[in-house]
Amino acid sequence: MKNFPMFLRMDGRRVVLCGGGEEVARKARLILKTEARITILADHLDPELSALVASGRADHHISLQDETFRDAALVFIGTGDDDLDLDLAGVARAAGAVVNVIDRPELCDAFTPSIVDRDPVVVAIGTEGAAPVLGRAIKTEIETMLAPRLGSFVALAGRLRGAVAQAIPHAARRGFWEWAFSGEAYRAHLDGREREAARLLKAAIADGHSPESKGHIALVGAGPGARDLLTIRAVKRLQQADVIFYDRLVDPEVLELARRDADRVYVGKEVGACAWPQDKIDRLIVAEALQGKRVVRLKSGDPSVFGRASEEIAAAQTAGIEIEIVPGITAASAAAATLGRPLTERGETDTFVITTGTCRPGDAEPDHALLARPGTSIAFYMAVEKAAQVQADLIAAGAPAACPVDIVASVCTDRQSHVETTLGHMAETVTTHGIRSPALLMVRYPKSLAVSASLEKQTAA
Repeated sequence: MKNFPMFLRMDGRRVVLCGGGEEVARKARLILKTEARITILADHLDPELSALVASGRADHHISLQDETFRDAALVFIGTGDDDLDLDLAGVARAAGAVVNVIDRPELCDAFTPSIVDRDPVVVAIGTEGAAPVLGRAIKTEIETMLAPRLGSFVALAGRLRGAVAQAIPHAARRGFWEWAFSGEAYRAHLDGREREAARLLKAAIADGHSPESKGHIALVGAGPGARDLLTIRAVKRLQQADVIFYDRLVDPEVLELARRDADRVYVGKEVGACAWPQDKIDRLIVAEALQGKRVVRLKSGDPSVFGRASEEIAAAQTAGIEIEIVPGITAASAAAATLGRPLTERGETDTFVITTGTCRPGDAEPDHALLARPGTSIAFYMAVEKAAQVQADLIAAGAPAACPVDIVASVCTDRQSHVETTLGHMAETVTTHGIRSPALLMVRYPKSLAVSASLEKQTAA
């Protein structure tokens, strides 16, 4: 490690920005997050920097003066003139300042990190000037990990530290703060219920101890496979979970986002061969939550789309457990994105239907005839084994055999495959290509195709 990372107090200190263009303006935006006094050295300022001077937030030196670098803590230099940058860096160092020459790491005493700002929580990522693009990529990853409201909750906790020190015995304070940053108050704040979060914290302080942890169940959509398609909230729930129940279709990369000490329970649900009956899963997730644990029921796709969420919600509500649904990207949306085709198209398909080819044993089969309407785009889930029946039903109901079909298997994974065909050849295509679940049958019945088919019938008549 060539550079030592450190956070500097900036209240009341001077920062000098040399240059009047966009590069310097970007540094000014960073410094404006602090309480530092700003001086800009440049003969001409861009509109953003001019506004900064006009507002009184920065002083302006048109040319170098004896006091320009006096008592400066940091100096950023980016005039656009390499020789001038070098000269100014020497003068600034002689005055005792730490210097950063923008985009010239060989001339820098310090480097500007990529910053994740959740004031008062600040995360800085540095690459010693070697790979700033990578630093920004890492910043993006961390941005998804830290809740947008985290900073205001930390600030609230900071304001209450004195009260906690007076009311909570020293031996119990660590437990109190662990509860504060993981329990009901924290979840309330992240959900936007800031007053409720403050009330819960103050009530616990008044009682002199943290309340018993209440269990919580989150039905989390893992999306189609790629972990970077998870929502930020899904990542948060994984990182907060004490125990995670997951299905066979959840990519292992998704589980890597969870806390390392979280228990992971494979429930092995599979179409037509379920080693874990739904009622057993219901009992288990409720039992864990009743012990005060934060439970994640991790499902591929979206929990509300053929995810048996209703049974798990009912079980939790019966037991008095708080439960939430964290939506995920469903397979149809992901498949359309990977193919570069919209699910609906103005003038052609104005209705989008999600349906299934597999129902609970004993239930009536879906009425596919209702779907054979011009202008409809249909995504069939769990229907590969029923492709012949789906094909026959739609054609019998009037859908042309020429309707375009996309068959997409293992969407958004490294095993993804795609075959284009038509409704009239759909079942044959499934057999010929050996397509197995998980796969989608995506059938489109464009309005223009309906018009063509009608004209052909009239001509034939």
